Amino acid sequence: MPRPWWTAFWASLGYGILLLGALVAAIAYYPQFAENIGKFKSLAPLAVLKNLVGELEEGGLWAYVAGQQFFKGCNTLGTAAAVLFAAGAVAGEANRGTMEIWLARPISRTRLLWTRYAAGALALVAPVFWTTWTIPLQMRIFDVPGELGYGLLTLAALHQSALLLAIYSVTFACSCNGRHPLRIAFVVLFLTTLQFALYLVEQLTHYSLFRLTDVQHFMAIAKHGLDPALVLPLVGVSAVSLAIGWWLLRRRLPL
Repeated sequence: MPRPWWTAFWASLGYGILLLGALVAAIAYYPQFAENIGKFKSLAPLAVLKNLVGELEEGGLWAYVAGQQFFKGCNTLGTAAAVLFAAGAVAGEANRGTMEIWLARPISRTRLLWTRYAAGALALVAPVFWTTWTIPLQMRIFDVPGELGYGLLTLAALHQSALLLAIYSVTFACSCNGRHPLRIAFVVLFLTTLQFALYLVEQLTHYSLFRLTDVQHFMAIAKHGLDPALVLPLVGVSAVSLAIGWWLLRRRLPL
């Protein structure tokens, strides 16, 4: 297996274990949460948080699971992984002075670019799916009442993955034109953290990128399935960012 794939595999495994650990703790805690949700709502310090707890109370098990796995887990750990996996994909080679070796291999630059992109993208989204698919088993282990089907869980993972891939792709495009992966990662993480902070501000919450993957949208998926009006633009951002990254790399290192 090529080095980028091995690197992506181990990074994905570590990230997936962290995501799974947070999910296990959340599922195990659900019975206690359901008993005390009224107290949590009264103690919430912000109106946005009160609304969020209210959505969890109204939505029941699925709202709680979606909030824990996707809105909290994937939007934090997943966003960090998206940025870190992409920032060094190309810029890391330039920073280490190994770009010439990378390009000296007897395969096209386009294929090399696709290999780096695909390795990171798969490492990013695979843990979202396999950790999500463990939810029914965890519910049985911890005696959590209710049932969540694999179809719903898969659609929710697809929706979440679309946002994470968009963040990954934008960062990857930056990496194609950069030499300092840490600088790229710092800037993008700062911007995404700012976006998450905006979610907690009542007047600005609707301008937060993470409104696209809040509990309301996952509740809508349970009723109506995936919303193409949300998913397709995110896929479009990924496609455009990849095209820009390819163009930047060709412009930076012309044939």
